[in-house]
Amino acid sequence: MENQSTNVAKASIRLAISTRDEEKSIIEDLHKKGFKAAAVNVGGDLINSIPKIIERALVASKKTGIIKDYHVHEGAVAGAVMEAITQVNPKAMGLNFGGKIGIARYEEHISVCLFISIGLLHLNDLAIGLGHRSIPVIKE
Repeated sequence: MENQSTNVAKASIRLAISTRDEEKSIIEDLHKKGFKAAAVNVGGDLINSIPKIIERALVASKKTGIIKDYHVHEGAVAGAVMEAITQVNPKAMGLNFGGKIGIARYEEHISVCLFISIGLLHLNDLAIGLGHRSIPVIKE
């Protein structure tokens, strides 16, 4: 694969912006190409939801085999999620949001995308954040 970090980022974005129906076929397609991938819905008040967003990303990553139960892997996912949150925070601070996290990994590259709709009365705004980390491939 030519540019692994770019392709992993694209995969996580595809997952984050997908519907639930599209998500399953995207994950199957990515698996055929050697990726590991997952997606999970999130929502609430952004500031108060940060721990829950990180927790949901970690649980989805472990459950689907994207990462193993090592602090280095967990820290990489948590760091990538925080990077994505930092990017959407200026638009969503103090407001309610709903959206999805897309997580993709290929070899040592892992990317987390947060795509959200921010509620403001009947006017919704959109925001997207992306984080990338490198993690060791651990074979057991």
